[in-house]
Amino acid sequence: MIIILPVAIMQIVVAYIFFNAHWATVTASLSDSVAADVSLSVELYKQAPGANRADDLDAMMRPHMELSVALADDEDLPTANRRAFFSILDKTLQKSLNQSLSDPFWFDTTRYPNHIDIRVKVDEGTLRFIAARERVFAKTGFVFIFWLVLASVLLTLVSIMFLRNQARPITKLAAAADAFGKGQEISDFKPTGAAEVRLAGQSFMKMKQRLSRFMDQRTTMLAGVSHDLRTPLTRLNLHLAMQEDTEDTRAARADIKDMEAMLDGYLDFARGITDEETEEIYMESFLEDLIEKTAGSKPELIFEGLALPMQVKSVAMARALNNLISNSQKYGDRIIMKAEQKQDRLSLIIDDNGPGVPADQRSEVFRPFVRLDTSRNQNIEGTGLGLAIARDIIRNHGGTISLGDSELGGLRVSVSLPR
Repeated sequence: MIIILPVAIMQIVVAYIFFNAHWATVTASLSDSVAADVSLSVELYKQAPGANRADDLDAMMRPHMELSVALADDEDLPTANRRAFFSILDKTLQKSLNQSLSDPFWFDTTRYPNHIDIRVKVDEGTLRFIAARERVFAKTGFVFIFWLVLASVLLTLVSIMFLRNQARPITKLAAAADAFGKGQEISDFKPTGAAEVRLAGQSFMKMKQRLSRFMDQRTTMLAGVSHDLRTPLTRLNLHLAMQEDTEDTRAARADIKDMEAMLDGYLDFARGITDEETEEIYMESFLEDLIEKTAGSKPELIFEGLALPMQVKSVAMARALNNLISNSQKYGDRIIMKAEQKQDRLSLIIDDNGPGVPADQRSEVFRPFVRLDTSRNQNIEGTGLGLAIARDIIRNHGGTISLGDSELGGLRVSVSLPR
């Protein structure tokens, strides 16, 4: 539109100015000339009316003025009006004939491709004049329009070709940004194109490096913290193992186990899926294996049209779905997982019959370390990272996740993934 719209507006303005300032003036002059010849012929005919006079006028006008004259005895003027596609043609000729003739007349500019039919009413019948079209209308207007349109089309095609070459680097940059957002490697991307596009590509690569460095630092920091904390926890476990098996020691062992689970959750959240490559899998068999390995109450699986393979990071995706299933297992005793494939997207729905989550708090549960104990059982174990990890993994695959009301009365988790 940036190219086509200005060109179209410019051509319309040029054509309007041309037709009003030049073509209309030339056409009006030609029409006045033909109208004057017709008026002269009518006046000469009236001096000695009759068929012979009409023949004499035809012999005089045809060779020199390209105007044929014929008398149609006892014939009235036609009543039907046939107007040209360009109404300005008829209007110009109508005006010229009105100024030159005092007798009733009729004309047709559409019946013949190269001639104009003009008829004038006289006492003996109708005088019919056939004039060459180029004598009435300037043909240069149509030639001008033809070359104007042709030049516009050629210029537009050339402009589009050059713009496509400039837009291709922008498309590559968008694809690289999309791939990076999904956690994929984009080592083959190189900034190309115009200076501004290259600058945007270079800024994107610098941003990618900063984000990657930040993620590495976060993972390294949490891994170090986890390693440092595991040493005293191991000593505590060893110390408790040497103590008598009392209620206090059992409670202490349970607390240490919870701390170890929390450390594992922190590492999972920090690690994300940065080190895994995508692979092609069939979701039906993938989900069946996932449910088979699930501990506790297993979800009911419902499949609809899972025939096409998908590109996913299988370990990370298994972690995300396990987190969602585990979350439902904690709060409900019945879980239904429905998987449906539509064109280029996969829809996963996990329903449970637990207490659910209030609508005004559903966005909060995806925040790290947030546990909505007011809506779910506050005695449930967890670190508050399960849904946050699942959302990060699903978003890194280019998908979306949302919460809603389940038909079972609990929580519904809806996941949409691209192929």
